[in-house]
Amino acid sequence: MAGLAFIERRAEGAPAGLLVLHHGRGTDEHDLLALGDALDPGRRLHLVLPRAPLRLGASPGWHWYLVPRVGYPDPDSFNAARAQLAALHDELWRSTGIGPERTVLGGFSMGGVMSYALALDAQRPAPAGVLAFSGFIPAVEGWQPSLADRPSLRVLIAHGRSDPVIGIAFARRARDTLSVAGLEVDYHEFAGAPLHTPDANTVRISLGTEVSAPA
Repeated sequence: MAGLAFIERRAEGAPAGLLVLHHGRGTDEHDLLALGDALDPGRRLHLVLPRAPLRLGASPGWHWYLVPRVGYPDPDSFNAARAQLAALHDELWRSTGIGPERTVLGGFSMGGVMSYALALDAQRPAPAGVLAFSGFIPAVEGWQPSLADRPSLRVLIAHGRSDPVIGIAFARRARDTLSVAGLEVDYHEFAGAPLHTPDANTVRISLGTEVSAPA
């Protein structure tokens, strides 16, 4: 299994933590670089942006998994991407010396789905936090989110109320699922024109803050 390609933006000085951002469907590892800068303008974090493993015929960009129906990833491609991301995260923790307890996993759309998948996997260590932009907790045969064993995991959810691709109901369902399990959830809905985009200015305005470095 080949390793995933990725790019890095190093912290200015000793990194306070690790931020891994997973891009959305049909783009590449450069797509969320501006979002990383918006979330961490002080460059306190070591930022890593992986590229998804799949090219799909004439479809542009890269994909994490096949999509038979929104909310329900294809199990085979989902599990393959999950294994590749797990290997990359393990290597990053080894090479940087920054452990999962000081790592935030984030992503937009399909990348947000993969962030949930790795952060809520019973076979994986819990990171410090998850940033889910316009995504959802996936429903996949053979995989279930593990919530009771990671009570200190913090989750930030931001989603457009009029998103035409991934409806706001997915964000509300994730919020309710995580909150009922006792996890700390910071939830943001934003209004405006129907958009499904990781626009850095929209994120900055809707959140009004930068990512907190893991303690």
